[in-house]
Amino acid sequence: MNFLRSFFASVLGTLTAFGLFFAILLMIISASATIINAPSVSRSLSPNSVLSLELNLPIVERPPVFDELQQFLGIEDEVLGLPNILSAIRIAGDHPEIKGISLRADNPIAGWSQVHNIRKALQEFKNKGKFIYAYGDFFTQKGYFLNSVADSVYLNPVGIMEFKGLASEVLYFKDFQNEYGFKMEVVRHGKYKSAVEPFLENEMSADNRYQIQSLLNDLWFSFKESVSESRNLKTVFLDSLASENNISLPSDAYAVGLIDGITYQDDFEQKIKTRLGLEENQKLKKASINQVNTNKNSYNTTIKDRIAVVYANGPILYGEGSESIIAQGIFVETLENLAQDDWVKAIVLRVNSPGGNALTSELIWRAVENAKQSKPVIASMGNVAASGGYYIATGADYIFADPMTITGSIGVFATLPNAAAFVKDIGVNPQTVTTHPNAMGYSFYQPLSQNFEQQLKKGVQFTYDTFKNRVMQGRSLSVEAVENIAQGRVWTGKQALKNGLVDALGGLEDALTLASEKAGVESYNVLEYPKFEENLENLLKKVGPSLELKSPWTNLIPKHLLEQFKNSTDLNPKLLYQTLLPFELRIY
Repeated sequence: MNFLRSFFASVLGTLTAFGLFFAILLMIISASATIINAPSVSRSLSPNSVLSLELNLPIVERPPVFDELQQFLGIEDEVLGLPNILSAIRIAGDHPEIKGISLRADNPIAGWSQVHNIRKALQEFKNKGKFIYAYGDFFTQKGYFLNSVADSVYLNPVGIMEFKGLASEVLYFKDFQNEYGFKMEVVRHGKYKSAVEPFLENEMSADNRYQIQSLLNDLWFSFKESVSESRNLKTVFLDSLASENNISLPSDAYAVGLIDGITYQDDFEQKIKTRLGLEENQKLKKASINQVNTNKNSYNTTIKDRIAVVYANGPILYGEGSESIIAQGIFVETLENLAQDDWVKAIVLRVNSPGGNALTSELIWRAVENAKQSKPVIASMGNVAASGGYYIATGADYIFADPMTITGSIGVFATLPNAAAFVKDIGVNPQTVTTHPNAMGYSFYQPLSQNFEQQLKKGVQFTYDTFKNRVMQGRSLSVEAVENIAQGRVWTGKQALKNGLVDALGGLEDALTLASEKAGVESYNVLEYPKFEENLENLLKKVGPSLELKSPWTNLIPKHLLEQFKNSTDLNPKLLYQTLLPFELRIY
């Protein structure tokens, strides 16, 4: 007995000591990383250098939060923040030591609006008399759109290139549902609310095809206008190239003037050295995005006034919220606190969301509405601010959208997964006992009852009317005007400006400028919200392997249908109504 007692005491002591040692080690590492990574007061850039833009990493709306411990351990996410990219280009344009930009963006993992914002910043850089040279091993169509702004564009001799026009593909599941007995029960409102159409039909409706075609045509117009201006090629000629789809090899692209040369990476760098007047044996001096951004002004403690940028990124769900999920918990609290903060003179709401839960959208809209009673609230739209994403923006004093933003989608639907046919086929017979005729409500294993469906229809209609009222109130539009642009239809930012859904075309910087003007402040600090804390448990999860096991069904059910099943399992009726983008829009 004494032996066992001594043994367990030793084990417990060892574990305790190890835990304390590990905690102390983490604190030492964190402190060391802070010292190592602390930026210098002013980091000089080498004379006659170029900004190296390596844009083949995922580009996100909000810059990654600087975490010394994560960086020291090498587990930080490999992403680029859009504001950091734009800031580096702007600083490089004004810095006397930076003479040009070396651009690599073979296949930028970003939305069209983000790529368009970067392209605009690069054009402004060129307008300051500096050069841009671009190189790629290959160019996707989005990559070429970005690279075409350069003075000279080069492609690897064995590379490939896309120039084929835009396309979007939507999967339809009616036959699959009939075959296997799994289906989505659907209630919707708005003829363009086609998020649920794939569950009801085998083919795309005329209304859905019309709206997607209109969207793609407008995006392509922006694409070809920009390329035409940069490459001095007529838009009619670009259309013919896309129609013929004969551009794939570097020689094809060079022959028609889409690129300026075919060369290898080392020869490309030599061309930059020649442009800079360097000898062949001299080293090309490159400055990274982070190096250039250390030259920007950090938080100025002598300036009290602040403008808050609230990043609303991801789907809208009911709950607490995170960096990639918009929910009422932290977002409503953040907006309420900022509204009461006397040092915060204005709020910029940066929205990048396809929408989601209608109730959450209403709660955040209300917080925006309350906040603008005490200070200006300006909305800035990213790649997508549709349905619920538009809902939360419509309460702002002023709305900016990029020409290539996807927005609108004012409509509502509800979906419920149902496996009644499947369980019947495998011999499962659900039986119920109730106190009243309609007490069961919804069941995953039984057909949707007429009474429950009627309740859903009432809720969908009420939510749709509420959504339209928010738009009427925020945009000062009549009932008829809102109905004409609603019904779930999606628009580009340029189209949204024409029909009154937004006030101007522009990016986050334009929103900050207007916010400062409306607040009457010239000098201010920009702070980012919401604030999220990284705890030790989440940090260690990033280090350890994932042990998540997937059900065999994940290999049998189409991904989009499986996601709908996962997102439609909550039995709370108020959480069923969705203000969500009408389809999973992937533009190729």
